[in-house]
Amino acid sequence: MEGRLEPLSDDVKALKAALIVDRAEAAAARAQQSDDQALIAHLKLQIEKLNRDRYGPHSERTARLLDQLELTLEELESSATEDELAAEMAAAKTTKVASFTRKRPSRKPFPDHLPRERVIIPGPVACACCSGARLSRLGEDITETLEVIPKSWKVIQHVREKFTCRDCEKISQAPAPFHVSPGGWAGSSLLAMVLFEKFGQHQPLNRQAERYAKEGVPISLSTLADQVGGCTAVLTPLFKRLEAYVLSAGRLHGDDTTVPVLAKGKTDTGRIWVYVRDDKPFGGPAPPGAVFYYSRDRAGKHPQAHLANYTGIFQADAYDGYRKLYEPGRAPGKILEAACWVHARRPFFVMADLAENARRKAQGNKPAVISPLALEAVRRIDELFEIERAINGETPERRRAVRQELSAPLVANLEAWMREQRAKLSRGNDVAKAMDYMLKRWAAFTRFLGDGRICLSNNAAGRGVRGIALGRKSWLFCGSDRGGERAAVMYSLIVTAKMNNIDPQAWLADVLARIAEHPVHRLDELLPWNWRDRNKQVDQAA
Repeated sequence: MEGRLEPLSDDVKALKAALIVDRAEAAAARAQQSDDQALIAHLKLQIEKLNRDRYGPHSERTARLLDQLELTLEELESSATEDELAAEMAAAKTTKVASFTRKRPSRKPFPDHLPRERVIIPGPVACACCSGARLSRLGEDITETLEVIPKSWKVIQHVREKFTCRDCEKISQAPAPFHVSPGGWAGSSLLAMVLFEKFGQHQPLNRQAERYAKEGVPISLSTLADQVGGCTAVLTPLFKRLEAYVLSAGRLHGDDTTVPVLAKGKTDTGRIWVYVRDDKPFGGPAPPGAVFYYSRDRAGKHPQAHLANYTGIFQADAYDGYRKLYEPGRAPGKILEAACWVHARRPFFVMADLAENARRKAQGNKPAVISPLALEAVRRIDELFEIERAINGETPERRRAVRQELSAPLVANLEAWMREQRAKLSRGNDVAKAMDYMLKRWAAFTRFLGDGRICLSNNAAGRGVRGIALGRKSWLFCGSDRGGERAAVMYSLIVTAKMNNIDPQAWLADVLARIAEHPVHRLDELLPWNWRDRNKQVDQAA
């Protein structure tokens, strides 16, 4: 009868061999499945990155999505490699199952600037076939392995010889070189590393001190804190030049985020404010920059003081403290408000998040009510963002022309639709509140239609404070108001360097070594974008 199972053999050795084959086949299948899953995750990540590079961030969840995809890929790649090794070991026990080998994505070659160290593996002295000794070199195969040399410490001795004059007996000596730290005990590279670890990588000084001690270089916490204060004082003139540059822009992004501040027996909630100059969306030639400020609270007097001398376009959320900035009779001039469509979209999106509802349902939780009006509002707003992606980086004139042709009719239809639907809703309805947020500021929301420099969102400022939000869990709180002010200075310099694709640590090390002897009237040469240009010139000359 067909399909009838064959009786098992009584031969123990045959049964063991069959079991080994089955296990090897199962291991190979698991390895193949893991490899397929890793490849799918890799391709999904590449697609999302290409879409982001081509169109720009298309929603407030883009960064989160990429982080999730990268974490998923990391886990799947690790699992696939484990399964591959398990399949190889299982296949080695039998000759009937071929070992599984993963088809990994092609790896990029190692950068040319990395130094190469040749390790010659001695060749054979006799032929493996006939044992003859008459061997002639035919060529070589090179396998490159990336290796890292653990961080090394060294002490540099600055020797200043003394000379005495045979005629007048006067002693002469070269002046001592400038050092940020008293006595010159810390070099510029060490100081740059401490600063970047603290403000760029969110590693508190106590953790740095513990790591240095384990590496055989004990440095006390108070000593490191002294260096941070000294470096901040030295770099403050550069911060002032950056501040003047950012606040001279014709258009600014503004935002703020909370920062815990140590108080007596508790922590208070302070604020870090950021103002970003970024002309990339409309193809402007000016390099980007960001300036941060600290305050103990969120009172409106703080942004009013920050922007006391500013005139131009200001893109921000609807924080009430900005209201006085938009008054018509303001001195020295008027600031035009440009509202953020991402902030307006968010409450609608929360009430129309189908994916979140599906997750809640799968977890056995009660799903939220999906609002058809919120879903329609999200769809209409997303049409505007779709147009913006196509003109990202175009000239202001081109952006304005496209907006007048394509976006203006959509905006007019959106306003008419919202006013019609709003009249049917009660005052306490969540959708009504989201509509009121937009309709009460409609002039600010539609200002982008007549000015190609204005962005549809305030994401540039949001990206500026994102690092602070991520680092809060690491450093917990600022130690004082002075600590918050120092952090604002260093955040300004480090974030600006990152925005200009500059390695902040390398830039800080070079600036700290040169700033004392640098002419004050040429201080702008040390700003990140000018420093990059100078490095290019040096490389070309070399």
